[in-house]
Amino acid sequence: MKNDIKVQQSVWLNSENPKIVEIIDQRFLPHRLVIEQLESWKDSETAIREMHVRGAPLIGVTAAYGMYLACLEAKDHAKNNSYFSAVATALKASRPTAVNLAWAVDRQLKIINQFKNTDKLIAASLNLAKQISNEEVENCKKIGQHGLTLLQPLIEKKKGQPLNILTHCNAGWLACVKHGTATAPMYAAHQAGIPIHVWVDETRPRNQGARLTAWELSQAGIPHTIIPDNTGGHLMQHGLVDCCIVGSDRTTRTGDVANKIGTYLKALAAHDNDISFYVALPASTFDWEISDGVKEIPIEERNPEEVKYIQGLHEKNIIKVLVSPPESTAVNYGFDVTPSHLVTRLITERGVCQANESSIHELFPEY
Repeated sequence: MKNDIKVQQSVWLNSENPKIVEIIDQRFLPHRLVIEQLESWKDSETAIREMHVRGAPLIGVTAAYGMYLACLEAKDHAKNNSYFSAVATALKASRPTAVNLAWAVDRQLKIINQFKNTDKLIAASLNLAKQISNEEVENCKKIGQHGLTLLQPLIEKKKGQPLNILTHCNAGWLACVKHGTATAPMYAAHQAGIPIHVWVDETRPRNQGARLTAWELSQAGIPHTIIPDNTGGHLMQHGLVDCCIVGSDRTTRTGDVANKIGTYLKALAAHDNDISFYVALPASTFDWEISDGVKEIPIEERNPEEVKYIQGLHEKNIIKVLVSPPESTAVNYGFDVTPSHLVTRLITERGVCQANESSIHELFPEY
């Protein structure tokens, strides 16, 4: 591991050894920038499962590189489809809600199954991993452009005053290789000289907002304020939120959105206060096979210890502190589902659409 190195993306190949994939270990942010080296597919699986990396697009890219690392390790397994099938199953099981994970792994399997020669297999898998990464970067850039166009009427109404945007969790470049999804329009606005201010939900229990989104926005010089998760509704009631923009870990073909737990409550508050609630996502985050998000999207249940303990910096050391009675039980659902009728618009790489099947199909007719 290496510390305190400036980086501009969240996963990449080692410049000196292409058999090593490097990531930002996000567990240590914002207090320490740690670069972790992944040298096996099991390293990738652990990084995804233990949330060294997180965010649907980044999980997909990391899994794609994980399949490439599996090819490097294959050796005598290269002609054994059961080996790659087992690797794929393990990777898919590491974070079941984010659909990008299975999407990327299945794309790799399709390529891998076409080759018997080990060298050709490795080259093809590496090229696909790079392609998936580049696609997600370009898609996020386009999401920023389309999102900025969508925000323009709200910006004009502010007459030079900052546009107040509320976001939940982290859907920035840390979660998406570069640019981000929910943050992409924010970065585009900031780069265009448009004044914005971001309300950053802390996002309990792992505090991805307070730790990661706030760190990203600080690095970019974007004004922001961290708020407790339960503060958003109050701000909306008092006219202090102009719109909400969040990301997605899985969105149905009908527009139901699974995102970090607590997103649904923000959507309800936004709906009650007539505030636009936007969801930014690439095509890879759609699950084209399901229509009812509440009934059909698997919701990951994580270790309850994440609820009972909180992590922070104390005298230069990152420590965990117990905040609840040790004998109390806790439950830790990682995601919730926001029904499509609460979503004002979806922002994708192909443009903006309503959160319903016909509008989504117009943008993505091939699905």
